[in-house]
Amino acid sequence: MPNAKISGIASYVPDYVLTNEELSHIVDTNDEWITTRVGIKERRILKVEGAGSSYMGVKAVTKLLKETNTNPEDVELTICATSNPDYRFPSTASVIAHKCGCEKGYAYDIQAACAGFIVAMQAANAYIRAGLYKKIVVVCAEKMSSMTNYEDRSTCPLFGDAAGAVLVEPTDENVGVIDAVAHVNGEGLEHLVYKAGGSVKPASHATVDAREHFVYQEGRAVYKHAVIDMLTSSQEIMKRNGLTADNIDWFVAHQANLRIIEAVGDRLKVPAEKTLVNIQHYGNTSAASIPLCLDEYKGKLKKGDKIVLTAFGAGFTWGAMYLVWGF
Repeated sequence: MPNAKISGIASYVPDYVLTNEELSHIVDTNDEWITTRVGIKERRILKVEGAGSSYMGVKAVTKLLKETNTNPEDVELTICATSNPDYRFPSTASVIAHKCGCEKGYAYDIQAACAGFIVAMQAANAYIRAGLYKKIVVVCAEKMSSMTNYEDRSTCPLFGDAAGAVLVEPTDENVGVIDAVAHVNGEGLEHLVYKAGGSVKPASHATVDAREHFVYQEGRAVYKHAVIDMLTSSQEIMKRNGLTADNIDWFVAHQANLRIIEAVGDRLKVPAEKTLVNIQHYGNTSAASIPLCLDEYKGKLKKGDKIVLTAFGAGFTWGAMYLVWGF
């Protein structure tokens, strides 16, 4: 049975940089308040008129195909993880696949909030191991600014726009996705939710007036669950694979809040030099945060490096993955 390895990675962030200083002129906040609470200094915002998450996904996938010298027609499956689809239907994956020339394969979306990369990678892993596909693109594209309320000082500093993409292929080497765990708890609904626009509460004048078409988050509850759940899922994956803070090479947590990343890392006893962080430059880019971080640090990654990934998002949904770098 083959392993599923990442054989290429690419990402895209918009040109526009929204700094804490500029944000302080939009809402009642300041650089010190944001930095001390979440560790974010700036974030990227997609300003292209009429462009959604697929715009960034196309940029990332196009770069990925070029850098891996992959013929788009050879891509058998495109999986897009997003909480910010272009439309309720069709899928954002289908738009990306079409614009990238990957139309000979299938494409679909996964909605696992900020845990989307891990969930999509586990799906790709299953397809590869089952022998169903040999070339899969996993793309995470998130125009978080489209659901951010810039009148809410507690949430608007958190989010940025980005996309990250990986090529997943079979290998007989001992690299790639080795193990993963995923969990979900629907009780998280009340604490982190996009209240309107779905079938429970369709869009109306009332929902727009009530400003229910933005991220709603109860910060304390989310913080507590994020630390506990990313910690325990990481411990679970490390224990059953004989991993320790000493023998892993890198630890990559979803980039939601620097304090959360540090709290989980400290409890795992992973030294700071093994923890990859780029939240200060991009903020929380939801499902795109882990591939964006891996791509930024890929110059440090070596084939055979042992990496533990973990993420937590709305649902609540969370998990961890043991990945051995494949190139």
